[in-house]
Amino acid sequence: MTLMEAFLPMLALVGAVIVVSALLSGWVDRTGVPQVAVFLALGALIGPYGLGLLDATAESPVLRVVATLSLVLVLFTDAVSLDLKEVKKHKLLASLVLGPGTLLSAALIAGAGMWLLKLSLPLAAILGAAVASTDPVLLRGLLRRPALNPSVRQALRLESGLNDVVLLPIILVAMQVLSPPAAGEHEWGRMAISMLLLSPAAGIIVGFAGVSALELMRRRSGVRRDYESIYSLGLAFAAFAAAESVHGSGFLAAFAAGLTIASIDVELCDCFLEYGETTAEMALLFTFVLFGTSIIWSGVTEATTATIIFTVAALLLRPLAFLPALMPAKLTWGNRGLIGWFGPRGLSTLLLVMLAVFGNVDGSAFLLQVCCLVVLVSVALHGLTPILLVQPGAPAASPTPDGRDSAPAPARQPAKTIRLEPVTEAHERAEIITLLDYLELKESGKDVALIDSRTERTYNDREDDVPGSVRVHPERPVADANRLKIPKASRLVVFCA
Repeated sequence: MTLMEAFLPMLALVGAVIVVSALLSGWVDRTGVPQVAVFLALGALIGPYGLGLLDATAESPVLRVVATLSLVLVLFTDAVSLDLKEVKKHKLLASLVLGPGTLLSAALIAGAGMWLLKLSLPLAAILGAAVASTDPVLLRGLLRRPALNPSVRQALRLESGLNDVVLLPIILVAMQVLSPPAAGEHEWGRMAISMLLLSPAAGIIVGFAGVSALELMRRRSGVRRDYESIYSLGLAFAAFAAAESVHGSGFLAAFAAGLTIASIDVELCDCFLEYGETTAEMALLFTFVLFGTSIIWSGVTEATTATIIFTVAALLLRPLAFLPALMPAKLTWGNRGLIGWFGPRGLSTLLLVMLAVFGNVDGSAFLLQVCCLVVLVSVALHGLTPILLVQPGAPAASPTPDGRDSAPAPARQPAKTIRLEPVTEAHERAEIITLLDYLELKESGKDVALIDSRTERTYNDREDDVPGSVRVHPERPVADANRLKIPKASRLVVFCA
C-alpha cells in the first residue's frame, strides 16, 4: 500500500467534515439540532457499525494527534478570544462560576464515581474533572439565541472558555498519583514547577514575542490579512511545543499564550480570532467523527446499571452545585437553574479523559467508556432542550457588573416583515462612501439608515455607540432588520470596522 493510499480515507474524511459542516451550518442554526450529533452520525456511518471504512480506536495514532491538536486549539482560542474587560466587569459572576460552581460540580461527580462505580480517589478525580468540563461547541447555538438572558449567556460563556484550565491541573495531578512508580517528593516538586512556572512561562514568552513580532512587521512592511489569520495557529502550536520541550504541559502553555495576547490588548484583526476559532471548531468536529466511528458507542455497548445511574447522577449534580454557588450573584432562581442545567458534556470531556488514556493510566479505559455514555446522553438532552427552554423573543436585559439581573429594555416592534431578495444586476451595487457622503445624504432628506454591523467582540469593546446608528448583528441581519422596522426602500450605509 502506498503512502497516498494509506492517507486517502483520512483526506476524504477531512474534506467531508469541512463540506458537511459548511452546507449544514444554516440548517443547524435554524433547527437547533446539535451540530455534533450530525458528525457523530457521520462517524457511525463510516465506522465498523456502518460502511466499515474507518475504525479509530483509542490506540489509533491519528486519534492521538488529532485529539491533542484539538485540545491545544480549544484552550488557545478560548483564552485569546476572552474579553478581559467583560471578565473584570463581571468578576463576581466569573469567580462564582469558575470557583465554587465548577469545583463543587467536579467534587460531587467524583464522589458519585467513588460511591457508584467503586473508583479510587485519583480515578474519581479524573472522572469528575472530565465530566465537569463544559463544551463550547455544544453551547454555541444556545449562546446565539437572542432571548437568552444576558446573565446566563455571560456565565456560560465564561465557564466554557475558562473551566478547562481549572480542571486540567486536577487531571494532571491525579495522573501523577497513579503513574508507576509512585511519585516521590522530588517528582512532586518537579511537577509543581512545571505547572506553576515552566508551562505558563513558555506560553507567556511565546505569546508576547509573537504579538511583538506581528506589531513590528505591521509597522515596517505590513502583514497580509490572510496570513495574519493563520498566525494564531502558529502561536498556539509554538507555545505547546515550547512547554513540552522543557518537560512542561503544552496545554497550559497554549492557554497562557492566548491569555497573554488577550491581556496585551493589541489591535487584532477579526480574521486573527475568527480563523482560529473556526479552525478549532473544524478540528473538534473532525475529532467527533473519529470518536463516532466506534469509541463513543462503547458507552452504550458496555453500559451497566451502575454506569447508567452514574450518568443520571452526573447530569443532576451540576444543577445542585450551581444553585447554591450562584447565590451571591443575586440571580433569579430561573436563571440559576438555566446556568446549572446548560453545562453540556461533549468533546472537552472526551479530550480530557483521553489524557489519562494516552498516559496508560490503569483504569482509564473504563473512565473513557463512562464519559462516552455521559456525552451521548448530554448531546441528546442539552442539545435539544434549548429549543424548549429558551424561546425566541426580544433581547433580554443586560447583566449588572455584580451579576444581578436588570430590568429589560423596551424593544422596538416591527411594523412589517422585510423580505431580502437575492442581489441581481438590476440591484444597485454596493459602494464605499465617506462620513461626509453619509451626512450629505442625510441632510438631503433621503431615507438613509446607518447600520452598525461590527462583530460581537468589536462591538462589545466600543466606548460609545455611533450617533444615529442601529445595531444589526452580522449573523442575524434579517431578524434584526425586522425587529428595528428598517424600511425596505431605505439606502443602507453599513460599517463594520
